[in-house]
Amino acid sequence: MQTDWFKSWFNSPYYHILYNARNQEEAELFIDNLCNFLKPAPDSKMLDIACGKGRHSVYLNKKGFDVTGTDLSYASIRFAKKFENPTLQFFVHDMRNLFYINYFDFAFNLFTSFGYFDTDKDHINALKSFAKSLKKDGLLVMDYMNSDKIARNLVPNEVKVIGEITFTISRKIVDSKIIKSIAFSDKSQNFSFTEEVRAFRLTDFERLFAAAGLQISRTFGDYDLNPFDVKKSDRLIIICKKTGC
Repeated sequence: MQTDWFKSWFNSPYYHILYNARNQEEAELFIDNLCNFLKPAPDSKMLDIACGKGRHSVYLNKKGFDVTGTDLSYASIRFAKKFENPTLQFFVHDMRNLFYINYFDFAFNLFTSFGYFDTDKDHINALKSFAKSLKKDGLLVMDYMNSDKIARNLVPNEVKVIGEITFTISRKIVDSKIIKSIAFSDKSQNFSFTEEVRAFRLTDFERLFAAAGLQISRTFGDYDLNPFDVKKSDRLIIICKKTGC
């Protein structure tokens, strides 16, 4: 049986080397803008799904909220746990599995931390777990790539040199998946990893959310929360409300 690509890649130290230059200022601006729009109560409980090393979770907690971060990567959660306090906790968890029930006021799934699975069933199961974790009137924020723009501007080949490692990256679209192949050498050893993310569009999310008991209430196209434009927007940011109990 083939191992899920994300289980090995997200736990690899090379994943964090390649993506080490995350823009913290941009992430904090996005959180500020979301909070200004959502107006969460001071005692809100928040879930950060696929939190990585916890940059969004930590900033939400600094703003005074009770935050729980989950991620499949043991390495990322081990790092994030350094920041834990009585109102900030991190857990290793597969988003497809049920976590808390009717507990959180807000759930966040940010920076295209979705679309990894082979089947719609797995994606719907993940969304159902998101929905079940929310209180009756809870909201989910999904931050995804604008797949239409990505497809039109796909860069087939790229080389990134980070420290002493040269990453050779190739991209293609196959069966509605954006596939990124990553090859490099380090310490006289060759490595190769693959990322496969579904090229979900807004209509796909409408269908998946409906199956999971979620309803879209607003969409935005960037971290400044400008309107979504399928041709121009860099992001597809979706605000959903829970429709079931």
